[in-house]
Amino acid sequence: MRNCIVCGDHFNLHSREKRLAGGLATHCPECSEETSVRYAGVQAGEGKMGAVQILKFNNTDDRQKYLDFWWVNSGMMVGKSCQMGLRKSTPPVGFKIVAENNPNKNHKGKG
Repeated sequence: MRNCIVCGDHFNLHSREKRLAGGLATHCPECSEETSVRYAGVQAGEGKMGAVQILKFNNTDDRQKYLDFWWVNSGMMVGKSCQMGLRKSTPPVGFKIVAENNPNKNHKGKG
């Protein structure tokens, strides 16, 4: 537990509310103000290897729209069911690829 330097309340630095609020570690979730947009790491949908991309967004709304789109279209949390009936269209958001790890696009070694 920590004390907020703004309002004096006790808060848990590792709570879900604090992680979502962001901001300084010395501010409680209510007093926190996050000014930067977090990067998002997503798995690329190409090839058989686990390619990962780190994306930088212009604002938090664009980040959330893209992550919602990716979550539905990637088939997360559908188990053995097919996600094809749940497809969403790509949102018109702006992002830049900051880093990419693509171990082997051609998994069979052919050129």
